[in-house]
Amino acid sequence: MTDGQKVGTYDFVAEPFHVDCNGRLTMGVLGNHLLNCAGFHAEDRGFGMGTLNEHHYTWVLSRLAVEMERMPKAYERFSIQTWVENVYRLFTDRNFAVLDADGTPIGYARSIWAMIDLQTRKPADLLTLHGGSITGYICQKECPIAKPGRIKVTDTAVVGAHKALYSDIDINGHVNSIKYIEHILDLFPIDWFASKGLRRFEMAYVAESYYGDVLTFSREAVSDDEYDIEIKKNNAEVVVRSKVMFGRRPSSPQA
Repeated sequence: MTDGQKVGTYDFVAEPFHVDCNGRLTMGVLGNHLLNCAGFHAEDRGFGMGTLNEHHYTWVLSRLAVEMERMPKAYERFSIQTWVENVYRLFTDRNFAVLDADGTPIGYARSIWAMIDLQTRKPADLLTLHGGSITGYICQKECPIAKPGRIKVTDTAVVGAHKALYSDIDINGHVNSIKYIEHILDLFPIDWFASKGLRRFEMAYVAESYYGDVLTFSREAVSDDEYDIEIKKNNAEVVVRSKVMFGRRPSSPQA
């Protein structure tokens, strides 16, 4: 199998109800598309949620980093490519490229996933599953952005709170990973998303939260355009850490 055959490509349109007040696709919707593409790609190769759930396993997103030159505009057609970069015993690295209608990259993403046993909630050994055949899908395609880094928040003053309710909960019974993205971005002024632009967004998922949990948000400025975020549930356990970076890369077009 060639590297080209190991890459999945999926087409999208930036629907008008998926864009923000600036007419650009939201990070939450893009994140949802990325996760769906990961699911499509894995399912097509025998490692999808449907197949795994039959054997009491599931994929869990551990880390996500998205870096965009620009977000697709309303009604713009774009595609997302995804491929497996590495497979380790307990984790796998999956990358993404976001392409405009002409096939030009406008962004990239990196993610780290674990497979867990639904009964024990413990990680599964990826190198033994199906005889380790998942390693046959490793692809050498380039992903020219930095891997997710370590995020540490020392300023724990609470700047926002949210009680997890019905619309936050996914099929697994816990707060949807995309909902955290939306709640984090709500911590910033609306005009920043037009004047500065969201350049890079990182998520590190630490623990699960559930219906009725009260999520509190701490925000620490690294610079004028870079912020580290920590989310705790019920004023105790950390569930998510995030890094938000505004301002476009020097080479990025202002389209």
